Amino acid sequence: MILAIDVGNTNITVGCLAGCEVQRVFRLSTDTSKTTDEYASEINTILQFHSLERTAITGGILSCVVPPLTAVLKNAVTLLAGVEAIVVGAGVKTGLNILIDDPAQLGGDMVATAVGALDRYKAPMIIVDMGTATKMYVLNRTGAFIGGAILPGTRLSMNALAAGTSQLPRVPIEAPAKCISANTIDCMKSGAVYGTASMIDGMTERFETELGERANIIVTGGQAISIHQHCKRKMTHDPDLILRGLGVIYGKNVKAAGGPQVVSG
Repeated sequence: MILAIDVGNTNITVGCLAGCEVQRVFRLSTDTSKTTDEYASEINTILQFHSLERTAITGGILSCVVPPLTAVLKNAVTLLAGVEAIVVGAGVKTGLNILIDDPAQLGGDMVATAVGALDRYKAPMIIVDMGTATKMYVLNRTGAFIGGAILPGTRLSMNALAAGTSQLPRVPIEAPAKCISANTIDCMKSGAVYGTASMIDGMTERFETELGERANIIVTGGQAISIHQHCKRKMTHDPDLILRGLGVIYGKNVKAAGGPQVVSG
């Protein structure tokens, strides 16, 4: 069993993988104040809850957009399972051709998500990753990463709206009965859901115009479940995209290294 960990700004997603296939998924809150011991203990507790033994873990891989937690989670995997986790970054084999101004700027999460998409879907494609930020990026017909756009995530935008106004409350991200809503709460829900869906449709159209061809649309991330079915464009919802990509990357690097790296002592 491979432990694949995606550290986001809000949540940490942990997947238990058999090869590249995701068997179990669970989530923790991202908290930079937690220690290696605390994260190792939390992961172990959840594994036990799902009747999984930490002794079954033969390797680990990590992508992280919260730099203070990279070493913390890497060390937590070692403490938990006695293996050294691969951290997606410079020097790690991914097989992804990156054609942007500075490839070093591309986050490990975006790399893993793109690799996961290429493992299952046909390029060209537009990937919409809806988390704390909404990231939209494009793989051309050869599968090369050519760029995209980053926007505030739906929940982040709505929290900012509530915090920056005197009379607007926080609302759940869910669709109201009608787009033209007749009360404040439903108006906010309409903006959050239908407005975001329209933004995705509009950006997708602009991307395809620049590409010069239609693309497969793949949507993932924590907010995707509330939004994607309200888009006019047909798209595929794949919640495990990044975990599968981490599994693919792990396989490439373990093969190159001649096997998983076990930490003695």
